[in-house]
Amino acid sequence: MIRETSRAIDKVQHCSTMEEVRRQIDALDDILVPLLVTRGGYMTQAARIKQAEHQVRDEDRIEAIIARVRPRAAAEGGQADVIESIYRSMMEAYIAYEHEEFARLRAPGDAS
Repeated sequence: MIRETSRAIDKVQHCSTMEEVRRQIDALDDILVPLLVTRGGYMTQAARIKQAEHQVRDEDRIEAIIARVRPRAAAEGGQADVIESIYRSMMEAYIAYEHEEFARLRAPGDAS
């Protein structure tokens, strides 16, 4: 019995022009942006739940996420180093956002 592969890299379609490449990237962005917005919503939840600002940056959690996504990237046929770099950049952006949310949620007169 032949098993169909389900690795993400195997789903990449052959493109002959940059227009085709860009169309595929735009289609993926249409999927990624809503997921990233949802992830950001959870950063607001984290900012609400955490009791102290020093809890916003959690180095152990950052490293746990990296340890989880690197092998997943490799299993999907991707470059683990590239995915790690993307995740580290994304987490830094979300940590900055969470700091802002932490302060906003505790600002005098906030009704959230």
